[in-house]
Amino acid sequence: MENIEKQVREHAKKLLAEGTVDVVVGYEKGTLPFQTAPCFITDPDDAQRLVWNRFCSVNLAKYVHDIIFAHKESQKRTKPEERTKKTVGVVARGCTTRSLVIHLQEKQYDRDQVVIIGVPCTGFVANKKVSMAVGGTEITACTVAGDTLSVQTKDGGKDIPVREVLAENCLTCRFNNPIISDVMLGDAAPAMPGAEKEYEAVEAFEGRAIDERWSYFTKEMDKCIRCYACRNTCPSCYCKVCFVEQNQPRWVGAGIDETDTQVFQFMRMFHMVGRCVDCGSCVEVCPMGVDLRTFLKKLDKDDFQLFDHRAGESMESLPSLSVHAEDDKEEFVFEP
Repeated sequence: MENIEKQVREHAKKLLAEGTVDVVVGYEKGTLPFQTAPCFITDPDDAQRLVWNRFCSVNLAKYVHDIIFAHKESQKRTKPEERTKKTVGVVARGCTTRSLVIHLQEKQYDRDQVVIIGVPCTGFVANKKVSMAVGGTEITACTVAGDTLSVQTKDGGKDIPVREVLAENCLTCRFNNPIISDVMLGDAAPAMPGAEKEYEAVEAFEGRAIDERWSYFTKEMDKCIRCYACRNTCPSCYCKVCFVEQNQPRWVGAGIDETDTQVFQFMRMFHMVGRCVDCGSCVEVCPMGVDLRTFLKKLDKDDFQLFDHRAGESMESLPSLSVHAEDDKEEFVFEP
C-alpha cells in the first residue's frame, strides 16, 4: 500500500500541476489514530497530504457530486457563454467507482468532469470493530503491518489479525477493484474470499417469521436518533431538498415519534433500490450502531434476483427503477 500511496501523491500532483483537474478528492491522516478524513487538494505541493491505507473508509463519490453541484449552482447567474465546468479528480476503489457510475447514469455530471484515480482495495478497518477488540479502551496509536493491526491503548498493546476487524461489507465485496478509471495504480487486488457468501446473512434474515423480522426492524430503528449521518454520507443521497425537510407536504414530523423514524428509514431505503453499492459508509458513520446493512443488502439481493441488476456494475446496466423490461419477473407483485 505504501507504493500505491506514493503513486497517488505523484499522480494527484501531476493532474493539478498540468491543470487537468481543479481539485483532487482523497484521504489524509485523521485526528484519531485509526481514522482518515476526506481532503480536498488544490495546490500540487499539498499532494503529499494524501494517504492510502486500511483506514480509508468513507466513499469519496459523495464529495465529487457535491463539489460539481455547488459549482453548477454558483453559475446560475452567470451568462451561459461565460459558464465554466468544475473538473474533479478522485481516489477511487471499487465501491467508489460504482457510485460514480450511478452519478453518470443519472446525469448528475458529465464524464469529462471527473478524473478517476483507480486504486485496488483489500478492505478497510471498521472503527467499531477495533474499539470492541480493545474493550472500548481509548486508543492512542494504531498501525498496520501486513495482515496484522497493532493497537496501543493506555492499558498496553495488542495485535489483531486485520481480517477480524474488516468492515462486514468488505468481507463479502465482489467489486474491490475499480469498475471504471482513467488511470489504475498498482496491481488488481485479489477477490475477497467471502464474495460468494454475500447474501448469507440476508438469507438467514429472510428465514425468520414475518413478525420476527418486523420486531428486529423496530428494535434497530429504536436506536436511530435521526441525526441523518447515514443520509449525509451516502453518495446516492443528493436531492436538493430531502423529503424529511419538506413541509409542503410534510412527510415526517420533527419530533421523536418512532413511526416518523421508521418512515424516514423506509423512504431512504426505498430510494436505495438498485442504487446502493454496499460501500458501508452509512454503517461506519452511524453513532448508534443501527444495523442498516441487513435491510439494504436485502434490497440488493432482490434487485439482483428479480432484475439481474447490481448497482453501478457497468455503465450499460441502468438502475432497476429507471427502466422497464417486458421480461421482468412479476410474481413478487402478487406474492410479496
